[in-house]
Amino acid sequence: MRRHFLTLGCLLGALTLGAGTASAAGDPHWAEAGRTFTDTLGSGQGLASRADGSLLYRGLASIPLDLRIKGWNHVGDPDIARGHVFDAYQGPDTATSKMFAVTTPAGKRYEYVHQLNPGEKLNNSFATVSPDGQWLVSGEWGEQRRLQVFPAPLLNPATPPTGGELKEAWQISLDKPVRDIQGCDFVTDTRLLCASNDATGTLSPQLRPLLQVDLPRKLDGQPITGAVKTLFGLPQRSVCTGTFETEGVDYDVSSGTLRAEMIPPGVCAVATAVYSYRQVTG
Repeated sequence: MRRHFLTLGCLLGALTLGAGTASAAGDPHWAEAGRTFTDTLGSGQGLASRADGSLLYRGLASIPLDLRIKGWNHVGDPDIARGHVFDAYQGPDTATSKMFAVTTPAGKRYEYVHQLNPGEKLNNSFATVSPDGQWLVSGEWGEQRRLQVFPAPLLNPATPPTGGELKEAWQISLDKPVRDIQGCDFVTDTRLLCASNDATGTLSPQLRPLLQVDLPRKLDGQPITGAVKTLFGLPQRSVCTGTFETEGVDYDVSSGTLRAEMIPPGVCAVATAVYSYRQVTG
């Protein structure tokens, strides 16, 4: 969850597109379908698909001034549910809370602040809402065996209607540890796809992997355990050499398109690569 302070420019390398996951013959898998670029300063932290198929991006430049003044200096990977935009904010390293901002279809924004529980990290890497609109899932940085679950602000009647305190409801325990999750999105009621920035190779055979988390049932307000599976390593392609960084991920239900962001190293970091995937059989 590196904070980027960049000036815009354009130094891009176009390299050959590759395949997505390897799988047994006949099994459905994600096949790479294209690559585009977006400016990192305004769009390099995450993305979400709107109902009309257009994309909403988030980056450091998209943080409203009034939220910066309040100390919310980092925005994570967003989500859109029922036309509401959900943003995950965090503050400085001394912060004792994190914040979710929800913007209604009419453009009204409400702020929901979560006071950190004992042992909870301050990071607020992403926000994703369950398909039924009732639960907000988020995650911390570093090595974790859980995802956090909150009642979805505004959409879940248990939350205040105009902003306020947001308490954690329960957790999704993970059967395997994960590291440095930058974003997750629901594909179905019982499956999430998560983009990891883990490049150690200790928790997954692939570097900076796309992970699949399968749930035994849809979220219902009770503790649940998800099964973690590595699908494939996200592409690290650039004319520049150095350290890449995985960022947000989005699944567009209407088109079946999966997208994931990757920030290239060095001066090439001014533009974030957005890789798209479609699920195919064979």
